[in-house]
Amino acid sequence: MEKEKNKYSIIVPTYNERFNIALIVYLILKHLREVDFEVIVVDDGSPDGTQEVVKQLQHVYGEDRILLRPRPRKLGLGTAYIHGLKHVSGNFIVIMDADLSHHPKYLPSFIKKQLETHADIVMGTRYVKGGGVHGWNLMRKLTSRGANVLAHTLLWPGVSDLTGSFRLYRKSVLEDVISSCVSKGYVFQMEMIVRACRKGYHVEEVPITFVDRVFGSSKLGGSEIVEYLKGLAYLLVTT
Repeated sequence: MEKEKNKYSIIVPTYNERFNIALIVYLILKHLREVDFEVIVVDDGSPDGTQEVVKQLQHVYGEDRILLRPRPRKLGLGTAYIHGLKHVSGNFIVIMDADLSHHPKYLPSFIKKQLETHADIVMGTRYVKGGGVHGWNLMRKLTSRGANVLAHTLLWPGVSDLTGSFRLYRKSVLEDVISSCVSKGYVFQMEMIVRACRKGYHVEEVPITFVDRVFGSSKLGGSEIVEYLKGLAYLLVTT
């Protein structure tokens, strides 16, 4: 019965994702047939026509199911979630990428895990049995694993995948955690889960396979890695 009462608001930040957004929405609809949900697309002024594609999806699926809440320009991942939170009507929030690296087929497992454990947060993880990464070269795998190991060594967060960004939150928990975060960009997800653990929230994990983006180019570069290291040092001091 609890499952029927819940509503899941899926916040999907986008920038130049016109080739991916229609497919991600279709897959969400395919895998969430039996739950009440909405998709909130927060687009940061994509010049490639992403917003026009979302408007077409609204005509197909309805503006109450697909919500477009754009911003004028790129303003950062953390503020995208804050912006999306202003427009949700669900009591649970899913945050996921639009580039198909987070497959919606895992969403029923997230929901099931939360219902079984009453967790405050359910996060997808690449670093437990059954999880993994597909489509990365060796250097990218080593960089990601190294970043995760370094963060674990310094912060002891109690979760296996600090840099993952596929998660389900209770709305009240996300609002509380996000209000205490100051990081932007790549390190934002890490700060959110570290602060959630420090606050004593109940976190559960579901194994996922992360797939490198199908269309478009990765937004992770040298500047993001530098920001990650700065953010790690900040969390070491402040948490």
